[in-house]
Amino acid sequence: MLNIVSVLIGLFALILAIPSAIPLLGWGNWVVLPLAVLGAGIGALSRSNSGRNLCLVVLVIAAIRLSLGGGII
Repeated sequence: MLNIVSVLIGLFALILAIPSAIPLLGWGNWVVLPLAVLGAGIGALSRSNSGRNLCLVVLVIAAIRLSLGGGII
């Protein structure tokens, strides 16, 4: 059950991360990062790793995009 919740959070964060790749919408990555961390934490509590891995991929994508835009120095 926790894996399903983690996958849903990861998909929601991914949907928010896609428009955040557009210039001037990079501030959306600041919303995506805590969601992905929350989803990865919930996914770590489950038996399966797919939800956790999805959230970690979204987290890395958002962090790289944020660092490219100058949000994280």
